[in-house]
Amino acid sequence: MKKILVINPGSTSTKFAVFHDDKPVFQKTLRHQGEELAPYPTVASQYEFRKETILKALREEGIAEDFDIIVGRGGLLKPIASGVYEVNEAMRETLLAAKYGEHASNLGGLVAADIAKTVGCKAVIADPVVVDELQDVARVSGHPLLPNISIFHALNQKAIARRYAKECGKKYEEMNLIVAHLGGGISVGAHNYGKVIDVNCALGGNGPFSPERVGTVSATGLMELCFSGKYTKQEVKKMLVGNGGLMAHCGSNDAYVVEQRAESGKDPHAALIYDAMAYTVAKEAGAMATVLKGKVDAILLTGGIAYGKGFCKYIEDMVGFIAPVKVYPGEDELGALAENGLRVLNGEKCLTYEE
Repeated sequence: MKKILVINPGSTSTKFAVFHDDKPVFQKTLRHQGEELAPYPTVASQYEFRKETILKALREEGIAEDFDIIVGRGGLLKPIASGVYEVNEAMRETLLAAKYGEHASNLGGLVAADIAKTVGCKAVIADPVVVDELQDVARVSGHPLLPNISIFHALNQKAIARRYAKECGKKYEEMNLIVAHLGGGISVGAHNYGKVIDVNCALGGNGPFSPERVGTVSATGLMELCFSGKYTKQEVKKMLVGNGGLMAHCGSNDAYVVEQRAESGKDPHAALIYDAMAYTVAKEAGAMATVLKGKVDAILLTGGIAYGKGFCKYIEDMVGFIAPVKVYPGEDELGALAENGLRVLNGEKCLTYEE
């Protein structure tokens, strides 16, 4: 039996779990109040605090720190291939300096490495959001200063794709799949025999709008807004990520709340916006079908919004002619991290991160 600790930090929470092989035996979410995080000027500077809260919870539960491997959620690094990476000094320095941006997921590798050093085991990250397997033609936009980039929900998309392939008695690398992660951000990827060869940039980029992100908007309209003198750079940035999407249209970034308003029959505006979000997801899935030249084994819908049966039905009605649609509601990022850690313990080689 292999004992695995997995860590998934969020902006105001730390989720972690202990697995025995692929079976979870303990799971906890620690919520962090604003006053707890206020003393830390940067996200990276929180890592000692986050580490101690995890260790304290484990000790209170009587769980020994004799882990075989520790897996952290991957953060903002340079674009890298899909896989499992051992946390080395180059990665630690990059995450500590927030070289590619500040994000709570940066803490995953830092906390994992610190605990692993004490325990005497390996610390790794798996399929961070910067996984980049784009085919060259997918990188080209209409201007060389604005190339298309790959930032998406790689961990969950890959895990769901592998799960579906296993259910079909096949390998992930033998299938063509379209996977849509439906959460606070939305990403739709074309999985071509084990590689995501095209995907919308889910963080402040293009594609479907989401509960709090604008997705594709008019470039000239955005330019006019930026130079109108009415908004600061920070305000515009917040419109794109944080206050866009459902938040901008409906005043809430909670898809379930908007869904309830839409289905009540009393809020036609919420119904229109909710349908429009599903419409943009379906459009993106259709685009990814062309990337795969129409040879699609299945379209998979996952993430928190996938609990919305009406939302998924809207998408299926639009794209069902392309391939069968299967829904995997929610996301099991802790399980996906543990699965990657177990693959390493079973002999899969770790990749090396280099700057």
